[in-house]
Formats: sequence, C-alpha cells, structure tokens
Amino acid sequence: MVPRADDRRGGPPYARAVPQENVFDRFVAWTRANVLLIDATAAVVLALVCAAAATATLTGVATDPGAVLVSVLLCLPLALRRVRPEVSGALVAAAGLLEPFVVDTPPLANAAVLVALYSLAAYAAPWASRGGLALGLLGAVVVSARYVLPYSGAFRALPVTLFVAVLVVATWLLGSLRRAFRQNEVALRERARLLEVERENESRLAATAERQRIAREMHDVVAHSLSVIIAQADGGRYAAAADPSAAAQALGTISATGRQALADMRGLLGVLRQGPGDERAPQPDAAQVADLVAQVRASGLDVQLDVLGEPRELPRAVGLAAYRIVQESLTNVLKHAGPAARARVEVRWDPDALRLGVDDDGRGAAAMVAPSPGGQGLVGMAERARLHGGAVTSGPRSGGGFRVRATLPYASPS
Repeated sequence: MVPRADDRRGGPPYARAVPQENVFDRFVAWTRANVLLIDATAAVVLALVCAAAATATLTGVATDPGAVLVSVLLCLPLALRRVRPEVSGALVAAAGLLEPFVVDTPPLANAAVLVALYSLAAYAAPWASRGGLALGLLGAVVVSARYVLPYSGAFRALPVTLFVAVLVVATWLLGSLRRAFRQNEVALRERARLLEVERENESRLAATAERQRIAREMHDVVAHSLSVIIAQADGGRYAAAADPSAAAQALGTISATGRQALADMRGLLGVLRQGPGDERAPQPDAAQVADLVAQVRASGLDVQLDVLGEPRELPRAVGLAAYRIVQESLTNVLKHAGPAARARVEVRWDPDALRLGVDDDGRGAAAMVAPSPGGQGLVGMAERARLHGGAVTSGPRSGGGFRVRATLPYASPS
C-alpha cells in the first residue's frame, strides 16, 4: 500500500482537543444575543440624562418643556438602532426636524443624532445609510442657520456649519468601517463553516476509501485461505478413493462448499472494489514489522524496535492490520516529526492481544510547522483495528512528540 499524505496532529475529531470557552467569549456571545436589551437600556439611561440636563435643575434656567420632549424623542429610538436601524434613524430624523420649531437652545440630546447616523452606516441598508448622511449634512446647515446665524452672523455661522458637517462625515465613515468589519467577519465565519463541512466530508470519504482498501486486502487473504481449503479437500477426496464412499462424498461436499464460498465472497467484495489499482501482491504481516523498521531506518530515521513476549501465529488479516498500523505510524513520523527526530516501535505479545506502540520525540524542524488539517492516517488505523475488535489511541506526548497505541486481540470478535 502506498503511504498517503496524512496529518496525524489534525484530522479526525477524536484526535483534536476541544477548545474551552473563556469568560470573555461567553460575555461576547451574550452581548450578541441580547443587543435589543442592551440598546434599550442605554437609550433609556441616555434619555433620562438628557432630559435632566434640559431642566432648570441642571442648567439654572427656566425649564424648557420642548427641550425635554425633544431629548426623549431623540434618545428613545436608539433602542432599535441595531435590530431596526432604518426605523430608528427615521424616528431620530423626525425628532431632529421638530427641534428647530420647539427648542430655542440645542439640547445635549443632539448627540443621539450622531449615534443614529453611525448605526445607519453600520447596520442599515445602503440606501438608508446614504439617506442618513444627506440628512446629517442638511442638519448641519439647519443648526447653523437656526441657532448661530441670527445671533452671530455669517462670519461665525460658516465655521459652525463646516465643523458639524465634518463631524457628520467622520461619524458616517466610522459606521461604514464598522459595516466592512462586520461583512468580513460574516465572510470568515461562512468560510470556516464550509471548511468544517469539507473536512467532515473528507473524513467520511477517507473512511469509506479505507474500508474499500481493507475489503480488497481481505479478499486476497480469504481467497488464499479458501484456496488452500479447496486444494486440501480435493487431495483428501482423491486419497480416500479406496476408502468408503461416504468419506469421498464428504470431501467432495467440502470442496464444493469451499468453491461456492469463494465465489460468493468474490461477488460480495467485488461491489466494494472501485477504481484502478487492484493489486495482487503478497500481503505483509506482523512477522515483517522488523523488515519494515529496517527499511525506515535505512531511509535516515533513527528508529528502535523492541519485541516483548513470545511471537505467535496470527490470522492473516490481523497480521496485515498490525503491519499497516506500524507502517502508517512510521510514515507519519517521517513526514511530521522532522529530520532530527527519533522513534521507537514496541511490539508486545501479551497473553490476550498483540499491542503495538510507536513513539517519536518530534524534535525536528518540521515539528515546529503547524500541519494542514484533513489528514486521514488515524482514520485508517482506527478502521483497521476496529475491524478486528481492537482499538487505536493517539495524541501528543508530554514533553513533545507523538504517540500511537494499538491493541489487536488474537481472537476475532464474535
């Protein structure tokens, strides 16, 4: 099997740590989910402050009921500035148009006009944003003509008009910048969502492809075993020709049954065989792990092999799975741990199962580079072990490097 370009430190969900949400992230999520509550509270507080500022208690002049009314009408619509920015802007604009007719001195609440203009530029439709800018510039002229020109003349009215106009344009530009940031954030979130969907699809496709490769290899393994059964049954039938006919008939039945099983198995697994590359090379097993380690060592990786316990005969499928797991793990060491890394392979023959371990120290330069997501080597190893009732665990080692552990029971799952 040709090693694939896999990323063992990214890839499947069970190999990734789940990030924990901190207090700041929870606060940001809460504010985004409760914008109406936050804006309504701020609008009420601002209305109360501006209304109080328009009374004699704070200003030292006679109470102006018109100023109090305009202050409330300018501030309260800000409660809708993000959920309904067009409605909020229209209400603030109406209160602003009412102001020159009922107020003799501009109240503090005129700051709400700038807030409404910012919200239009940041959250409203483009036509409402441009309309808010036009009304803001018109308001600069109206304020100067109503409150400055009659008392100070054109010499002072012109600078006031320019100052208010610059303030309006600056506020609108800040809102437009906020809109650009929001659109970029939405685009990044959508891209992240699509990448996550693509990663999940790739993981499912890789698992399917791995099952197909396993099915092809199992075809070779089982076909070989059944071929041996057929040959022995045929030989036994011929050898028993001089014996009672019942023995010959039994051997014939064994031969016919084996041939039928071979044909059925080929027909079933043939459905899973898609695409080119239907190799027929002899399949390796656990006994050839030492040769594999020697090949990897010859390629330049410092790798050590430890065999513990007494080796035993394994079913061909289990032996093949053991070989492939070690091969995939060493391939990942070569690809990701770096040229200066060292690895250790442990093959432990326990009484109940064969246990495999591949560790590396990951001290090479390549280990410092963040890998690209989407690797499927761990998926393939897990699929192979699960097929035989075993399991594969993997993850970073404390102090650096990576670790793979596999358990393959000797007895097949019932």
